[in-house]
Amino acid sequence: MMKNTYKFTLLMTILPWLSIPFIGSKTFKRFLPGSLFMCFYLIIEGIIGEKNKWWWFPIRIKPNVLGEFPLIFGPFLVGSIWIFKYTFGKFALYMKTNLLIDAFFTYILLHYFKKVGYVSLVRFSKFKLSILFLIKSVVMYGFQFFYEKYNHQITIENYPKKQ
Repeated sequence: MMKNTYKFTLLMTILPWLSIPFIGSKTFKRFLPGSLFMCFYLIIEGIIGEKNKWWWFPIRIKPNVLGEFPLIFGPFLVGSIWIFKYTFGKFALYMKTNLLIDAFFTYILLHYFKKVGYVSLVRFSKFKLSILFLIKSVVMYGFQFFYEKYNHQITIENYPKKQ
């Protein structure tokens, strides 16, 4: 089973990246900051979660690399950019989309991940995981919103004024 888990992990990391050409370079560049911010947030959360035994990733890429690394920099990063592409600027749609995807992950995919030996919850309930996902969705949207607002102001200030 472990050999198949490595293949599964590799595919889970690489396959989402194959969709990047369909996102468009402007969209990718626009939403990469918010998505990367959340990836780093997830790494910190993963360290805390591992220390508190909220979940367990029996697979390790390397001894000091979090087991959720492939999940973070595969489907999460790419999926976040896709979600932003179609929902940014429409907060209610963004939240509904995230709630559906997070519920699918928590209540369906997590069971499959446990079955293949990738991850299982230990001291964390599915309900708590859902709340954590909800908080992360709001934080990521907020970061992207303020990033764009601040970045837009800088861009406008750099333009020469007409006289």
